[in-house]
Amino acid sequence: MIFRFFRDALVIVLAALVVSFFIKSFLIRSFFIPTESMEATLIRDDRIIVSQLTPAVFDLNRGDVVVFVDPGGWLSSQSGVSEDDPLSRVLNGISVFVGLTSPDDNQHLVKRVIGLPGDTVVCCDVTGAMSVNGVALPENYVQMPEGVSKVSSNDFEVTVPEGSLWMMGDNRYNSADSRRNMDKPGGGFVPIDNVVGRALVISWPQERWSWLSNYSSVFSDVESRQP
Repeated sequence: MIFRFFRDALVIVLAALVVSFFIKSFLIRSFFIPTESMEATLIRDDRIIVSQLTPAVFDLNRGDVVVFVDPGGWLSSQSGVSEDDPLSRVLNGISVFVGLTSPDDNQHLVKRVIGLPGDTVVCCDVTGAMSVNGVALPENYVQMPEGVSKVSSNDFEVTVPEGSLWMMGDNRYNSADSRRNMDKPGGGFVPIDNVVGRALVISWPQERWSWLSNYSSVFSDVESRQP
């Protein structure tokens, strides 16, 4: 009887490990938010669930919030990439144990897709708005300082090369995003191959639970261009 109990327990544990491995490898992962760069959509110490089916199975879209591996030198200009909150450290430890996260999670960033391959992204026009392929964007998700009308602190014009993305934070005046890393390798563009997946939901803390929108209506009038 005791042997059967331990045998069944071992089978359950092994099955759980196999399931968690496949979940992590092919379906979802959990990440925490270490900075304020995506406020107010995501705030520091939020935990998000990321689908790894994008872009592996599903296409990336403008407006998607995605997790990606540092293209090179971005994190060196970003502070607060460690989890100081004890609860966050405990949750991260549990996630690592069951296979939903890995110890290298602090090498990832979270931003919103603004430009796809072939897109021309320009900022800012006379109203302070950013445009993609000549269409001004009503970016109601952007957080800016009081009294400021420009959605970017610095002007730029770029055309996204093939296989790359132009990424920006929602907290535009406090985000080390593509426009702030134009002097880094890659010119601020993020290789699509660096994308881990699309953030779908805020899973923790409980009072912050919500689905993450890609604000498709903001980009509905933008026509795609081939690079």
